[in-house]
Amino acid sequence: MMARAGILVLATVDTAMSGHAGPNQIAWYGLGSALHIPFLLIGIGMLLGTSVITAQSDGAGRSHECGAVLRVGLIHAAIYGLFTMIVCQFGEWFLLLTGQAPELAAGSSGVLVQFAWGLPAALLFSTTIFFLEGLHRAVPGMVIMAIANVLNVGLNWLFIYGHGGFPEMGAAGAALATTIVRWFMFVCALAYVFFVIDRKKYGLTNVALNLRALGKRFRAIGYPMALGQGLESASFATMAIFAGWIGTTTVAAWTIASNVLAMVFMFALGLGTAGGIRVANAGGRRDHIAVHRAGWTACFLTAIIIGLLAILAYVFMQPIVSMYGADSTVAAAAIATLLVSIFVLVPDALQAVLVGALRGAWDFWPATLLQSICFWLVMVPLGYVLGVVYAGGAPALMGAVGIGVVLATLLLGARFEWIFRKRII
Repeated sequence: MMARAGILVLATVDTAMSGHAGPNQIAWYGLGSALHIPFLLIGIGMLLGTSVITAQSDGAGRSHECGAVLRVGLIHAAIYGLFTMIVCQFGEWFLLLTGQAPELAAGSSGVLVQFAWGLPAALLFSTTIFFLEGLHRAVPGMVIMAIANVLNVGLNWLFIYGHGGFPEMGAAGAALATTIVRWFMFVCALAYVFFVIDRKKYGLTNVALNLRALGKRFRAIGYPMALGQGLESASFATMAIFAGWIGTTTVAAWTIASNVLAMVFMFALGLGTAGGIRVANAGGRRDHIAVHRAGWTACFLTAIIIGLLAILAYVFMQPIVSMYGADSTVAAAAIATLLVSIFVLVPDALQAVLVGALRGAWDFWPATLLQSICFWLVMVPLGYVLGVVYAGGAPALMGAVGIGVVLATLLLGARFEWIFRKRII
């Protein structure tokens, strides 16, 4: 949980510090970040097979196969990372094509380009951490993230505001700082693997395994997960584009509220990863009762923890918005949107944990289909109608998100229970 939350702390600090650099910087950072996140999450979805296969191999007593899983994951991360780095260079063209104002498109694309240079590093780091988590070593990721966040604050101070002789870059400087930090994180994670992990036990130096066959298995897991992550993140990016159609103030308000939502979501993603690993371990042992128990335990813990965080977000709503340095107009819209997002936190977290449990149970395509229905046939159309057509603004967009994630939670929960009962029979 702490390792996942640390990823969003980077974005939260970037957003808040950008907000103090000028009135348009939050909007530029928010829209540029919204475009880069789908590329990142598609890659992470592709790479989540690293933790699943590692956990299953370790749980089945085949620890010597784990090193080959890491190598396959790193190869996929490098190839996809380079591809997305190139695609992101065309961000301004895409934003203009979607009807964004020229100034908003130019500022946001500058942020996107700076993020692009760090995409390969983010994916390589994620792969390495997934490998470690599959071996029940979650602490290194947490420690690396803590150090990275301290480094990010210092780099933001230099690049956003132009201190220390550096040019004043605003929101683009925040993205550049994150890129540097991501490369630092990957180097640290890789160093931990090769200097701390038992190389012989986990096959880190074993080159005899058939990487091609393992790659096919890796992609069989990765494709549906990447598609699911991509469709979900792209739906949220579409909501940000809708906000851009309404105006800069709406984009800024949406960015602040969705940033808080994403921060809490990362805690849920940590629980979902833990639940998925426990489910995969139990599956490797062919213990179906433990599979069921692990999935619902993760959901139970998520409801309690995220519920408490939602209460804290409500109590400290005003200070949270003030942290972003928004003017009075943006702050009012952000508070209204954040109030709606508080009711979205728990169901959004639960659907993420259920996806993790289904992933650990080797059930990929049905979960992807259910998410696609909820986000693209329900959430996005509702967001357009309520937010754009009826001019509900950012609060209406967030309300549409809430309806989508509640439906996703119900459908994914029913799917997990159905799988359990079918396999027991």
